Amino acid sequence: MRTSSNPVFRNLPRQEGVGGYANFGSGVAGAGQVGNQYGQQQPYQQQPYAPAPATRAMTIDDVVTKTGITLGVLALSAIVSYALTNANTSLAPLFVIVGGLVGLVLVLIATFANKMDNPAIVLSYAVAEGFFLGALSFMFTDVAFGGVGGSALIGQAVLGTFGVFAGMLVVYKTGAIRVTPRFTRMIVGAMIGVLVLAVGNLIASFFISGGLGLRDGGALAIVFSLVCIAIAAFSFLLDFDAADQLIRAQAPEKAAWGVALGLTVTLVWLYVEILRLLSYFNND
Repeated sequence: MRTSSNPVFRNLPRQEGVGGYANFGSGVAGAGQVGNQYGQQQPYQQQPYAPAPATRAMTIDDVVTKTGITLGVLALSAIVSYALTNANTSLAPLFVIVGGLVGLVLVLIATFANKMDNPAIVLSYAVAEGFFLGALSFMFTDVAFGGVGGSALIGQAVLGTFGVFAGMLVVYKTGAIRVTPRFTRMIVGAMIGVLVLAVGNLIASFFISGGLGLRDGGALAIVFSLVCIAIAAFSFLLDFDAADQLIRAQAPEKAAWGVALGLTVTLVWLYVEILRLLSYFNND
């Protein structure tokens, strides 16, 4: 099984199981190996997970339900955040910083403390990221453009995000792009490269106005955002594959919360990059 580029999926339970459960798509994943939490490949040991008598196996319905709940909580908190920042603009930086940091800490806890299937952590992340996204959306629209076309810009970003998600799901289901170890390495390498560039740009911005030019709205910034959007889109394929394998392996039903968390993390990243790109074209 390939290791997902999304770190949340790396620590979810992985084991080979029999078929018979609905899944995301073509099931192109190999069943001979599994990745450990650091993404390394190791021979699969014939020790299938034995769920407790009261535990049923995860199905695609569980994934859809848990993901829908998580996104619903995120959307609701984002609306509340946007309304509060609209009433008091001084709250925007606070919500962005606190919401972003809390969300990051919760993801780290879920990933490294093996708490991905904890609904309290997942839903708390959704609330934190909702406040982050609501305030960030306000800053990208009303603050930057004086309130002109702000709601339209947010709507375009939301439609674009779910459009990309749906498109990549179709790509995965049809097998148009197969998730192979080489493909996984390419995506992970690209993500590391983007992260290094983003951090470098942030550090450079402390000494040079605009930093390396990756976020100043110029031609280079547009190209960088397009690259980030492409990487986020292709990482969905790895996420779908990881979720598919959990279903085939008959992971416990509660593992669906971890899948919901992983997909939400990728959706949040994609939305922010699309909104940022749209803001470049609408910036006066």
